[in-house]
Amino acid sequence: MKTVVSVSLGSSSRDHRAQVELLGEQFDISRVGTDGSIDKAIARLKALDGTVDAIGLGGIDVYLYAGQDRYALRDGLRLLDAVKTTPVVDGSGLKNTLERNAISYMQSSMGIELQGKRVLMVSALDRFGMAQALVQAGADVVFGDFIFALDLDRPVRGLVEFEEMARKYLPDACKLPFQFFYPTGKKQDRAPQPKYPEYYEDAEIIAGDYHFMRQFMPERLDGKTILTNTVTAKDVDFLRDHGIARLVTTTPDFGGRSFGTNVVEAAMIALLGKSWADVTDDDYRTLLARLDLKPRVIEFQAA
Repeated sequence: MKTVVSVSLGSSSRDHRAQVELLGEQFDISRVGTDGSIDKAIARLKALDGTVDAIGLGGIDVYLYAGQDRYALRDGLRLLDAVKTTPVVDGSGLKNTLERNAISYMQSSMGIELQGKRVLMVSALDRFGMAQALVQAGADVVFGDFIFALDLDRPVRGLVEFEEMARKYLPDACKLPFQFFYPTGKKQDRAPQPKYPEYYEDAEIIAGDYHFMRQFMPERLDGKTILTNTVTAKDVDFLRDHGIARLVTTTPDFGGRSFGTNVVEAAMIALLGKSWADVTDDDYRTLLARLDLKPRVIEFQAA
C-alpha cells in the first residue's frame, strides 16, 4: 500500500483519512492540518520525509502563475525546502491539467454553456489553468485576486490586464507572510466576513479556491454554481444552506470529501515514481486519461 500525506496550514478540524484504489494500487491518503503554524508544518514535514511515498503541501502554494510567468512564495519555498527525500508537490501541476479538464467536462458532459456566462474567479493566480480555460470557453471572467487579496476595488477583465497587474504587484507580495492573503488555521472555521458582495451577486458562476471564496461570501447566493475543490461534508451543507444551485469540484470524492489538488497530485507522483521536477504536463495528461477522474457534481436545485 502506498501512503500519501497532505500537510496543511489549514485547520486541524478538517483532517480526513481515506483508503482508495487507483489503477489497482491501494492508497492510504490523509490530510493533517497545523492550524496556521508554519513551524509545526515544517516539523511535520521533516518527520514524514523518507517515511511515506509522497507528500502534498496544503493550505499554501509554492508557486503562483500568470501566463508564462511563475512567482515563488517565500513561505511556500520554506515548506518545500523542509523535505529532502520524499517527492513533495503543491497541486499546481494538476491545476494546469485536471482543472482545465473540469471546464471541458462542464461543457461536454453537463451541458453548461459557458459562452457569455458571468464568472467571478476569486483567485486566478493559484488556478491560472482554470481561469485560462474559462476565458477560452468564452466566459465573461472577473479576476478577483486584487479585489479580495489586496483590497483593491479594481475588477480585472482579460488575461492580458491580469498578467500586467501580476507583474506589478506579485514580486513584492510574494515576500509577505502567506496568511496576509489567504485564510489559514482557525480562520478557515470562522463565519464568512462579506466583502465586495456585488461581485458575488453579479456572477452566475463563482470559481476558485473554496477557502478564499468562503471567507468573503455574502449570506445568500441563490441559484449560483460553485466551481471549486477541497470541500468536506460540512462545507456541502453550508453551500446548500446559502442557496447554491450546483456544486462542481475539480477533484473526485475520496471517502466522503473532495481532497485538494495537492493530495491527488501527490498520489499521481507516487504512481509515476518520479520527483516533482521530473514530471511533465504530458505525464499528468497521460495518467489522468488512465485514471479517468471525473469532477464531483452535486445538484442542490432542480434545473
